[in-house]
Amino acid sequence: MGKTLFDKVWDAHVVTQIPEGPSVLYIDRHLIHEVTSPQAFAGLERRGLKVFRPDQTLATPDHNVPTVNQHLTIHDVLSRTQVDKLTENTRKHGIKLYGLNNPNQGIVHVIGPEMGFTQPGMTIVCGDSHTSTHGAFGCVAFGIGTSEVEMVLATQCIMQPKPKKMRITINGALGKGVTAKDIILYIISNISASGGTGYFIEYAGSAIRSLSMEGRMTVCNMSIEMGARGGLIAPDETTFSYLSGREFAPKGAEWDNKVAAWKNLVSDPDAVFDLELSYDANNIEPMITYGTNPGMGVGITGRIPDITEIPESNRLTFEKALNYMGYEKATPMLGKPVDYVFVGSCTNGRIEDLRQFAAFVKGRKKAANVTAWIVPGSKQVEKQALAEGIDKVLAESGFELRQPGCSACLAMNDDKIPEGKYAVSTSNRNFEGRQGPGARTLLASPLTAAAAAITGKITDPRDFL
Repeated sequence: MGKTLFDKVWDAHVVTQIPEGPSVLYIDRHLIHEVTSPQAFAGLERRGLKVFRPDQTLATPDHNVPTVNQHLTIHDVLSRTQVDKLTENTRKHGIKLYGLNNPNQGIVHVIGPEMGFTQPGMTIVCGDSHTSTHGAFGCVAFGIGTSEVEMVLATQCIMQPKPKKMRITINGALGKGVTAKDIILYIISNISASGGTGYFIEYAGSAIRSLSMEGRMTVCNMSIEMGARGGLIAPDETTFSYLSGREFAPKGAEWDNKVAAWKNLVSDPDAVFDLELSYDANNIEPMITYGTNPGMGVGITGRIPDITEIPESNRLTFEKALNYMGYEKATPMLGKPVDYVFVGSCTNGRIEDLRQFAAFVKGRKKAANVTAWIVPGSKQVEKQALAEGIDKVLAESGFELRQPGCSACLAMNDDKIPEGKYAVSTSNRNFEGRQGPGARTLLASPLTAAAAAITGKITDPRDFL
């Protein structure tokens, strides 16, 4: 029997298999940031241990950093302490740190790929659930807890049970105004925020193959939002072209050898998955969420479901979500008011996302009632945006390009949505209070966010394209 792509990568990294227990898995790349690493380093200190392979670890501050005036001291004491601790710990253990104002600083899941630290066939972990982003390169990448961060720092290994395997195939051509973000929101709305629990998901099909690497990262990033352990896409020429020439990518003859090996990272024709799902790309329209988990989403021209359309076991959650959001059952999404727009995060903070937003708003003006935060995912994205004049396009339309960081994705910094306000966000989670206490989040693509920013309400971006 053939192997799935997931099996090939996982099995190649098993150091030992505990009988009727988890695998001891070797980790190729370990990414760390300021929030989940201090306790791990403190654990090493208590046990008198050093980082086993510091050259396979990369660090950057991202969650707590401000997105304006980054040259100044961080005024929030807890945020400043965590960032300072990351600097101290990486220096002590010889780990490469891309700190604030470093030309490669940024969100950890943005800078790993853009520097070529992420490569096909690797195992990658980070104390952050959206580590699944790196699966876009054909990696087995997943988030881990703080105690596991300590385990990887100490041993470069981790104990993990092997997940089941799911393949989601999307065939067909994407329609006008439909992006990678809409694909993944559509999938989650169909299988629910728990439909992937226990699985590692491979995404396949012509619609997936048509995506850029930025788009593929968006899809894999939100695998966790349907409860999956992670998601991955087989590498191809799009992958190799993206990686070629990047800082940590192989060079010369080694590059040729690696690409030859990477081309084998595909699921065999006779590979068997525990679950197979298929969707038609022609059925996907721009998506938006209406509730308090990413599975509560509809097409932009759709309406919030009526209670009778919700399974009885989910009705209490549904009612609670609508009460929090201030929405009524069976009402259309179009025309609902918007107060804030956030473009950024490890889901949609790459140059492709900023280009889409800027192209949409060019020649138009931001709605007076909207506050917008446009946040690049890294210093390199910021640099490229400046070089392309995206900042000027934004400024002419009433927007400002901020500095890199996680920003309003999770409100661990100064970028918080006020209580009761509605935010169309290109990030990955719309949980209660995720973007600030009492904040109401609607997840969408950069194009749908741009339409909302211009009109001040939920708008179908296709009306402008």
